[in-house]
Amino acid sequence: MLAVILTSTTACTYVNAEEKADIVVGASLELSGSTSDIGVAYQRALELKAEQINASGLLGRRRIVVRVQDNRGDPAIALSQLTAYTQDDSVTAIITGVCADCMSGAAKQIQDRKIPAIALTPVADVTAPAADRRYIFRLAPSADDDAIVLTRELGQAGQRKVALLASDDAYGRGGADALAREAGKINAKVVARAQYAPADSDLGHAARAALAGNPDAVVVWGFPPQAALAVGAIRGANYHGQVYLDAAAAGDLFLGGPFAADGTALVFTQTLAIDDVIATTPAKAARRQWFQDYTSRYGTYHGHASFAADALQLIANAVARAGSLDGPTLRARLETSQIDGLSGQIRFTPDNHSGFMPQSLTMLEARGGRWRLLG
Repeated sequence: MLAVILTSTTACTYVNAEEKADIVVGASLELSGSTSDIGVAYQRALELKAEQINASGLLGRRRIVVRVQDNRGDPAIALSQLTAYTQDDSVTAIITGVCADCMSGAAKQIQDRKIPAIALTPVADVTAPAADRRYIFRLAPSADDDAIVLTRELGQAGQRKVALLASDDAYGRGGADALAREAGKINAKVVARAQYAPADSDLGHAARAALAGNPDAVVVWGFPPQAALAVGAIRGANYHGQVYLDAAAAGDLFLGGPFAADGTALVFTQTLAIDDVIATTPAKAARRQWFQDYTSRYGTYHGHASFAADALQLIANAVARAGSLDGPTLRARLETSQIDGLSGQIRFTPDNHSGFMPQSLTMLEARGGRWRLLG
C-alpha cells in the first residue's frame, strides 16, 4: 500500500482505528497550474520517501502516511484544504508547496491549532513575523542566498552590467531587490529590469526590455516553465551573452528547448548534478542513492524533489525524537533539528525557521543535455 494518498479538494475527516496509529501528514501542493511540474515532483518525492521511512524502522510499528491534495496554486483552495487539515485530529503535520500565499493565508489556523507545518516555498516571508508563525517552517533556497551565489559568480566572471528578467510576484520582486543589493557589493549594477506576469506565455516584450541596457549578463528569476520561455525569448532576441537562472528555475535533469543549449548557468544544490560529485561522505552517498532511486522509479530527476523528501524526513525524525504526536512537542523538536539532508545542510533554530543553509548552493551549467557542475 502506498503511503501517499491523492485526495479530492475536500479533506476526508473519517479516520478508522488503524489509521489513528499512523503519523498522518497533510500536503497541499500545486499539482495543476503554472508550477505543476514542481508540485508533481513534490508528490513523487513524498511517495518515495514515505516508503523509505516506513521500511527503515525509524518509527517502530507506526507508518508515516501523506495525504496529498491539489491546491492548483489558488490560495482560497489551499486555505480550505489547510483549514480542514488543522481541524482533523488525525493530522500530525502539514507540508505545502511553492505558493507562499497558500501557506500565509492559513497561518492563523495553523498557529491556533498548534500543528507544525513546513512550506517548500522560496518566499522567506512565510515564516514572518516569527511571533505569529511559531509553527511554520520553510525549506527552500531564499532569494537572498541565491543572489549572493549569483553575484559571486558574476564578479568572478567580470560581468558588471546585469539585466534582470523576473516574475511579477512576491518571489520575483524579492529576487530583484536582493540582486540589486548584492550587485552593489561587487561594483556591479542592474542596468535593466523587466517583469512578466506569472501566467504570461509570450515573454518577447519583457526579454527585449531586459536587453535594452546592453548587459554583460542576464539573470532570469522565476519558476521552471516560464524560466524556459524567458531563456528562449532572450536567445530569440539574438542575445549571445551569459544567462543565469536562480534556484527556483531548477526543473528536470534532462534538458530540452532553450535549456538544452550549452552554457546556461543555474544556482542550485549538488543533488541535481550528483553524478559529478564523489561520494566521500555518508551524506553525499545518501544523495546519490536518492537520485538513483528517484530516477529509477520516475525516469528522470526533478531538482526540487529533495526538498519535499527532506521535509518529510524532518517530521519523521521529530516524531522519533519526541516519542509523541503532540503538536507543541513536535514544534520544539523541529526548531532544533539539524541534518545533512538530501538537498544539503539543514538547520532550524528558535530564531530561524528557514532551515536550508546557503553553503549548500553551488553553480551548475547546461552541458550535454543535462545539468552538470559548473567548470
